[in-house]
Amino acid sequence: MGGEEVTDREREQRPGPRTRTRKRVAALLATAACTALLSACGSSGKGPVTLNWYVFPEPSGSFQAAATECSNNSHGAYNIKINFLSTSSDQQRVSLVRRLAASDSSIDILAMDVDWTAEFATAKWLKPVPANLAAQIKSTDLAGPVQTATWHNRLWAVPINSNTELLWYRKDLVPNPPTTWAQMIADANHLAAEGKPSYIEEQGAQYEGLTVWFNSLVDSAGGQILSPSNQVVLGRPAVIAASIMRQLATSKGADPSLNVSQEGPGQVAFQNGTAAFMINYPFVWSATQAGNPKVFKDMGYAPFPGVVPGVTPRVSIGGYNLGISAFSKHPDLAFQAVQCLIQPSNQSRNAIKGGLAPVAASIYDQPAFGKAYPFHQLIKQQLQNYGIRPQTPAYADVTLAIQKALSPTSNINPSTVVSSLTNKIKLSLSSSALL
Repeated sequence: MGGEEVTDREREQRPGPRTRTRKRVAALLATAACTALLSACGSSGKGPVTLNWYVFPEPSGSFQAAATECSNNSHGAYNIKINFLSTSSDQQRVSLVRRLAASDSSIDILAMDVDWTAEFATAKWLKPVPANLAAQIKSTDLAGPVQTATWHNRLWAVPINSNTELLWYRKDLVPNPPTTWAQMIADANHLAAEGKPSYIEEQGAQYEGLTVWFNSLVDSAGGQILSPSNQVVLGRPAVIAASIMRQLATSKGADPSLNVSQEGPGQVAFQNGTAAFMINYPFVWSATQAGNPKVFKDMGYAPFPGVVPGVTPRVSIGGYNLGISAFSKHPDLAFQAVQCLIQPSNQSRNAIKGGLAPVAASIYDQPAFGKAYPFHQLIKQQLQNYGIRPQTPAYADVTLAIQKALSPTSNINPSTVVSSLTNKIKLSLSSSALL
């Protein structure tokens, strides 16, 4: 986001008891072998340097293709070795934190969820992006992805892909897509009364998707969860967000599995024909096309529904950024490799083959990308007018506090959510809570 453990280096066995002469001969032979095969001994600096890239197990092979091409085009400078982490973002973070906290120099490039930038930068686990590369990224990439890689006005990672949720709907059930959450819930209730598929698929399980949903609603209502100074600033926008979540959970449009639903099961429910609406990421387009062509032919797409009528919503964006470990022995080469990995040709392939939305603005105007993603301009628009989850070194605890306070969604009390959630987030920021 595939095994996440890396094979330990083989340790040379200690020689058994030998005469002093044999030991000296063995030492001389080893020295001669090292001199003749410098690259094998790894101490000469000659030959390609192995750069270890820790990343989620991207299934299409796009990352591996980019790593191979970049290695081949480095003229023998480096060889990128991919080390797959878990498919779970939480487990990816745990694996990387353990290694980085131990100053593990075997990590060169790490794919970081967009929410880890503040934590990893504050812990001094990352090399800051060089000024010339940072300027290039800011001039070519969309604003949202750039902000996710920024902490205290400095770029600490290089965006490689992004993500944003759209509204997907059944055109045979709803000729015109709803533009607000209130309208969508009303449409679902109307469909249910007619005995037609009516569910609204959304991520309501107690996991990161629940935080994404709440944060998108808060940002779209004009608010924030945390201020830039790390203060809890929940207010009326949080009440509006919580009210919408409860309204959906208690409506006829609520899938009975809402409180345990994640992205994948939501897509399957839509594909199976029980839902009229779905809030989800662009992977659902090709997945539904392959899974149920009959439903796919009536599948429409639209912007994320608004919270306040007439106000453009701001959707919490996802994706990954590439950081260079502060403990890497080859940071300059690692930054060179990253520059290659994010080339437009690689981002385009990542998008078309792997369903990973690009961060470079120019790719959204490429015909091949537009053909594969007919909704590409909606993605671009939402990555420019974006929402962003709280940027804080304590994000891992903050998101757990949010998830616990809002689950199950049917039990949310909008009148008390601000006070209760404020207290929980303050505790998580002060590390006083057992989260």
